[in-house]
Amino acid sequence: MSLDLTATMRTFATGICVVTTYEEEGDRRRHDAVAVRSFTSVSLDPPLVSLAVPRDSEVLATLLTTKVWAVSILDVAGIDMAEALGGDRETRARALLTCTATPGERTGALVLDAPGWLECTLYDRHDTGDHTVLIGEVLATGGRYRRPPLVFVNGGPRALSEA
Repeated sequence: MSLDLTATMRTFATGICVVTTYEEEGDRRRHDAVAVRSFTSVSLDPPLVSLAVPRDSEVLATLLTTKVWAVSILDVAGIDMAEALGGDRETRARALLTCTATPGERTGALVLDAPGWLECTLYDRHDTGDHTVLIGEVLATGGRYRRPPLVFVNGGPRALSEA
């Protein structure tokens, strides 16, 4: 029996989030963001969440330097944003210029206008396989429901209907 993890995992629906962070460049901040599908709640006490980021990712290096990030949970209006944030750093930077976002009060990382968001600080990390799992302590949360959530299933983003 051969393993085809990719084909099997395509059938598992996951939410799509945007993780934002920044790095200081002189007297200004260079914000970066990436769309992720590997995000989950880990603990309520203390409030912890996790996300997995490829080890060779530029965003991971920045996350490990700043040790802070924001997570914005996308709804169906975020399909274009999710696709743009899968590109290289310059493509991601251009995409960030087109979205409504404000620096988070606790971290300074950009919080997108999304149905749900969290601000986090690095609590722990685990290098596993070709990814690094970051555990973040949640410092702030917010958002409001407007449209159905955006999920990733069968190889692409889909709207989750309110059945």
